[in-house]
Amino acid sequence: MSAKTSVSRLVSSDSAGEHRSEATGMSGDAGYIELEKGGLLTTIQDLGRPGKQVYGVPLSGAMDRFSMQVANLLVGNPPDAPVLEFTLIGPVIRFSCAQVIAITGGDFHAHLDGVPVPAWQAVPVEAGARLVMGPCSSGARGYLAVAGGFPVPPVMGSAATNLRGGYGGWHGRALKTGDRIPVPDLGARSRPFSAMRRRLAPRWIPDYAAFRPVRVIRGPHADHFHPEAWQRFLASNYRVSPASDRMGYRLQGPALTHQQTADILPTFIFPGTIQVPADGQPIVLMADCQVTGGYAVIGVVAGVDLPYVAQRKPGDELCFRAISVEEAQQLRRQEAVLFASLQAACLGHRSSP
Repeated sequence: MSAKTSVSRLVSSDSAGEHRSEATGMSGDAGYIELEKGGLLTTIQDLGRPGKQVYGVPLSGAMDRFSMQVANLLVGNPPDAPVLEFTLIGPVIRFSCAQVIAITGGDFHAHLDGVPVPAWQAVPVEAGARLVMGPCSSGARGYLAVAGGFPVPPVMGSAATNLRGGYGGWHGRALKTGDRIPVPDLGARSRPFSAMRRRLAPRWIPDYAAFRPVRVIRGPHADHFHPEAWQRFLASNYRVSPASDRMGYRLQGPALTHQQTADILPTFIFPGTIQVPADGQPIVLMADCQVTGGYAVIGVVAGVDLPYVAQRKPGDELCFRAISVEEAQQLRRQEAVLFASLQAACLGHRSSP
C-alpha cells in the first residue's frame, strides 16, 4: 500500500464525519467484567516489554500483534492498550457497565445476549450483557478490546502477562472463573461513539484458514547444518506439535541435520527465531521466549508473518519460503503505513500518513 492510500479503504463507519472517540485516555467511572468461564487460556496482554531484553526480561505481549492492535484502534484506544487474549476456547464474560468492544483474531463464534457479534468491528455493550465465546473454528487466538482499556498496574512498563515468570496482567496468571477485571464505565457516552460501528475493511482481515508459506530469512548458522538442510526445510511441511506454547512452537517434520553438534555459544534470540536442537526438529520462538539460546538458528520468521504463525494451532501445518532481509524490511514498512493510516482513520487524525 502506498502512503497515499485513503483511510476510508482501511476502516469504514456508519456515521460519516464522526471520528474522535471519547474512550482514548478516558478515566471513566469504575466498572468491571466478570468471568463466568475463564476459557482455556485467557490473559491480559499488550505489546510487551521492548528494550528490557538486555536485562534478561522476555518481550512477552500479544502473540498476534496485528489483531491486538486493530482491536484497540476500533474502540478508540492507543494500539498498545491492554486487551484480553484467549486461546482455542474463549471465555464467558458478564459486563457490569456499558462499554464498547471489538473482537478480532480467530473465529470464536461470539454471541452477546444470544445475538451473534460481528468480528473486526466496534460493538456497543449494555450493562448486564453476557458475552459468550466458544471453541475457535478458524485460527487459534482471539482478542477482546474494551474502550479505555484494562487499567491493570504495569510491571516494567507493560501490562503483558508472563505466565512462567508469574508477573504482569492480572496477578501474573491466566484469568479464571469468578475474576472481576476493572474496566471504565462509559455509561451514556458509549452510544454516540458506538453508533459509528467502526469496522476493518474486509480486504485487510486475515484469512487464518488459508494455508500459505511463512516468509523466512536464512539464519546466521547455515554452516552448522548439512548443505541440503536449508532446501529440505523450505520444501517440507511441518506440523505444530501439541507441546507448543507461548514460548515456542515445536514443529514435527523432516529432520534438519547438523554438521556436528546443535550447540552454539549462547546468543541473543527473539520472537521469530527458528532454532534447531539435536533432534533436528525446528522450534519457532514466540512472544514469551527467553532472550538467549544455545541452539543453531536456521532461519528467522519475517515479523509481519508472526501473527499468522501465532494463529496456527496444534496439528496445523506450516511451510516456509525464503526472502531477503531487504524484502522483510519492505514488508515491515508497508505494515507501518497500514497501521498509521488505520490509526488516522480510527482516532480522528485529519490527514493520511
